[in-house]
Order: sequence, then C-alpha cells, then structure tokens
Amino acid sequence: MLTMKSEARGLIAHGVSACAGCGLELAARVILDVLGANTVIVIPPGCAALFSGYGNETVTKIPGFQGNLESTAAYAAGIKAGFEVQGRGDIQVLGFAGDGATVDIGLQALSGALERGDKILYICYDNEAYMNTGIQGSGSTPLNAWTTTTPGGKSVYRKDMVGIVAAHKIPYAATASVGYVDDLRKKVAKAQAATATGPAYIHIHTPCPTGWGSKPEHTIEVARLAVQSQCWPLYEITDGVNYQVTVPVAKPKPVAEYLKLQKRFNGVAPEELSTMQTAVGQDYTRLTNK
Repeated sequence: MLTMKSEARGLIAHGVSACAGCGLELAARVILDVLGANTVIVIPPGCAALFSGYGNETVTKIPGFQGNLESTAAYAAGIKAGFEVQGRGDIQVLGFAGDGATVDIGLQALSGALERGDKILYICYDNEAYMNTGIQGSGSTPLNAWTTTTPGGKSVYRKDMVGIVAAHKIPYAATASVGYVDDLRKKVAKAQAATATGPAYIHIHTPCPTGWGSKPEHTIEVARLAVQSQCWPLYEITDGVNYQVTVPVAKPKPVAEYLKLQKRFNGVAPEELSTMQTAVGQDYTRLTNK
C-alpha cells in the first residue's frame, strides 16, 4: 500500500487528469524535477493547461500562470523582467507550450523573445497536432499523418522549428524525447544554465495515444522508435551554429516500423512511405553534416 512515507514528493501531484499514456505528463515531471522549486511556469490553453491550473486549483507546487494561446513567450519575458527589477533574477521562468501554441499561433511572440535575448527557458511539448481541441493538424504535424483537418493525410512537410529557433543565434537549443529521459534531463540542466546569458529552447517529442491512435502502453516504445528510425533525431545547438547529435543512430530502423504502431498513418500508400523514408534519411544526413 502506498503511504505518505513512501510517496514520491515531486513538484507535480499524483493523479493528474492527462490521458492514459500521455507523453507530456512524463516530460513535465522530468522538467520540473530538474529545474526545482525556484521556478515559475507559464502555460497557455492546451493539453498542459491542467498543470498551471483551472480557477483556484493546480497540480503543481510552484507558481503557475495561464496566459493566452499566442503569448506564452511574451508573458514569460515580462515575468522574468519583473523579477530582475526586483533583484530576483535567479528565479527560473519556464514557458511550456504545445506545438500549436509554439510553431503556429505563438511563433511571433517566441521569435520576439529570442531576438531580444530574454533570459527565459521555453520548452515545446510536441504531440504533433492541436490535440486539446480535437486533433486538428498543426505546423508540426508530419507528412501523411491523419488529423481531423487532414483526413487524407497531411500533404506538406512539417516546419523545422528548431532550425527557426537556431537562426536567432540563442545560447542553447535542443530536441529531446520522453523515450530518452537521461538525455532530456541533461538538456534541461544545460538549458537552465544557458538562461544566465540568454534564452534557451527545447523541443520535446511527446507521443499522444489519443491523437495518434497508438496504445497507451506503447508511448515509450513509440518515442524510442521515432529516434531509432531517425524520424526524430536528438541533438543540441549552441549559439545557433554548433550542432551536436546526442543520441547517434548509425543503423536506423525502417520508418515503417515507427509508423505501424500509429493508426494515424494507416492510410499511407507504399509510394508515400518511400518518399518519407528518403526524406528522413536526407534530413538526418544534412543534420550530421552541420
């Protein structure tokens, strides 16, 4: 029987109302475990909104603020500036938003914060669609994936969000995955340190069983296959120019092995799969040559 003496004392309460197998819940727990209690979190409406709270209820043991969908980075920058004026610049301000609120609706605010050099940490949890509002496609939805707004499969490639961020020449940017928690922990720690001089950004792959049509118990397997098939390479960038692959994949698994665990790719034709396989290989080669 679980007792108070044996209960883990993290910064997020037990029993949050995320979907079964939710990748972002694991990401949030790991992130706050690394950052610690001296943190303020800004979360827009979306799947993670339950962490910052509804009304007078919250599941976090740190201050949380829920802003507008498009303004996460702006809110975070303002809160950080306020702390600095008060002489409390040591407080970590974290913007934690989904792909829709980052690569699409919130891109302008994020770009502004990065350009100004605001000393915030911005983390995007990427479940590759607007999952909270009905599984609509986003700028981060991969090619050929089914969503409610791409019922025949998405016909265009996703945005290279980390590349966009790196173009701002910020101190630290990285990709991460809930399938590789040790790698994620290291990157959160590096990002936290980097905010002493400027903004830092992490883009985390967080599988969504509800939107992807995968089984909840397969979340970690799906996340790892994304990396092992080179569909989601793990790397970091310092000062916008120095690239380092943190989990090299010399012998990748077929892209089909990753896709087959997700019903959202059930309609992919053989020729479309071939195109995806080629594109993944080319992208990985370009990455390793940087």
